[in-house]
Amino acid sequence: MILVLVGMSASQKIDLATDHYYEEELQFQDKINKTRRANALAEPLTWAVSDSGLLIRYPKILSGTTLSGKIKLYCPSDEKNDRVFTINSKDSRQFISASQFPGGRYHLQIDWKDGKQGYWNEGVILIK
Repeated sequence: MILVLVGMSASQKIDLATDHYYEEELQFQDKINKTRRANALAEPLTWAVSDSGLLIRYPKILSGTTLSGKIKLYCPSDEKNDRVFTINSKDSRQFISASQFPGGRYHLQIDWKDGKQGYWNEGVILIK
C-alpha cells in the first residue's frame, strides 16, 4: 500500500505559479504601488466576460494617452493554457476573442501604463 502511495505521489504533476518566482518577489512593492494607483483612479479599469471573449474597458480619462503593458491570463491548473497579450486599446477598450485561449478558470493580471504612471489590476475570471 505504501509503495502504491509513493508511486502515485511521484507521478503527480506540480506546476509552479511562475518559473521566475524570486525575481517577481523582488518587484512586489512596485506591484503594491501600482495597485494603489489603479484603485485611486476616479474611473477604474473594468472587464466583462462573455461567450465570445473578454472585454477590457480602460478609464476614459486616459483616452488621449497611449496605453501600454501586458494582459496575462494565468491558468492555475495547467500552465499550457497560460496566455499573454499586449495592450492594444481602441476607444478605451480591448477585446480578446475566446478563440485565443481555452476555457477554464484564469487569474487575470493587467500590468499597464498610461505613459508616465504604472497600474496593476487583477481578478479571477471563468471562461466557458
